[in-house]
Amino acid sequence: MGITADHLVPFERSTVWDWHTRPGAVARLTPNFLPLKPVKQAERLSNGTTIFSLPAGLKWVARHDLSGYQAGHVFTDVCINAPIRAVANWKHVHRFSDDDEGTRITDEISSRLPARTLEPVIAYRQQQLLKDLDFLHRSGEHEPLTIAMTGSRGHVGRALTAQLTTAGHTVIQLVRNEPKSGQRHWHPTHPASDLLEGVDAVVHLAGEPLFGRFNESHKEAIYSSRVKPTHMLSKLAAKSDVKVFVSASAIGYYGPGGSESPIDETTERGDGFLADTVADWENATQPARDAGIRVVNIRSGIALASNGGVLPIFRAVSATGLSSRFGDGEFWMSWIALDDLTDIYFTALIDDRLAGPVNATAPFPVMNSELSREISSALKTPTLIPVPTFGPRILLGKEGAEELVLADQNVTPSVLQTLGHTFRYPHLTEALAHELGTEKLFGA
Repeated sequence: MGITADHLVPFERSTVWDWHTRPGAVARLTPNFLPLKPVKQAERLSNGTTIFSLPAGLKWVARHDLSGYQAGHVFTDVCINAPIRAVANWKHVHRFSDDDEGTRITDEISSRLPARTLEPVIAYRQQQLLKDLDFLHRSGEHEPLTIAMTGSRGHVGRALTAQLTTAGHTVIQLVRNEPKSGQRHWHPTHPASDLLEGVDAVVHLAGEPLFGRFNESHKEAIYSSRVKPTHMLSKLAAKSDVKVFVSASAIGYYGPGGSESPIDETTERGDGFLADTVADWENATQPARDAGIRVVNIRSGIALASNGGVLPIFRAVSATGLSSRFGDGEFWMSWIALDDLTDIYFTALIDDRLAGPVNATAPFPVMNSELSREISSALKTPTLIPVPTFGPRILLGKEGAEELVLADQNVTPSVLQTLGHTFRYPHLTEALAHELGTEKLFGA
């Protein structure tokens, strides 16, 4: 059993090979829908070792086989610990050959797993590599940056870190516990004076997760984890050689009440706790702006990733036969694919035309009812029973439900569209196929 599949990428073999040698390549090619995560990446394709974490504390150790290595042409990895019987004798040969139209990549996997199980994995890898290389090509050549990042171990931070390092940039993780190699200790309200020494850019992603019952303690955690830490980091950046400060934000700025016309970056602030919090969060970056640093506030919509955020919840609900439609489902949901979100952060770091608030949403928002239908269609599950609107209110409280789950927000990425930004997944169907593992192999 196993599978052999090939596909063509329109780039020179040296470019494609070099991308695979860089830190982050394994993370970029590991599907989010699989229950494994790379925790140690091989330093060499010739004889390095990669370790993946699995549920229940299990690990998958893959070692590159020197006998199956030819620089620029082929590398091979084998499973050396068989955490589950199905991957015993696993062997994956990656071949790269010249083609008139670019580089042909052939994946040969020997495994006890049947081809139908491996097809979604290979399809994900094919799409991810092609779109990552295409994004880098469109972005052009840039000097490598040293980037300090908070929140680097969340699902957005992990994806962005891997994308930046495959492009040749260096990411320094700012962490609150004891730092390891490549990390620096960050105290959110009392950062060390030398924290940003040698840093060209800051990406600030850290903050208390929004989901949870909107009681006073949770609201305080949401607010306090964002506003003061952002202000202190911004003040520190103002005293350093940092050139660009990219801070997370949210479309909660516009309030939950909806709008008769699409909302863009010129729309005034809405009402409610999240609108107030986001406004103060963005204002906390002012010290960096006053110091002449280019500041970008990424107002993210609902990020769709199968390893974090709301999509795993919607997927679990759909798997039970329930619908992820709330009430009549006739309210807007402004979403963004995870890879499009990281593209936007990446672009904010290198494109001097971006400054101030930037809506990070797909160009085609959908009604909640359409989102529910698309998830059910992708998973081939029936849409049986909608969730009454009192359901989210019971879990999140009235305020939390209205500001998070039931918010009616028709947001457009006007700034990005004006600059001609290309979205990988402008439509929901393709975004869900990638994240849920329902894409087809190229040529299949």
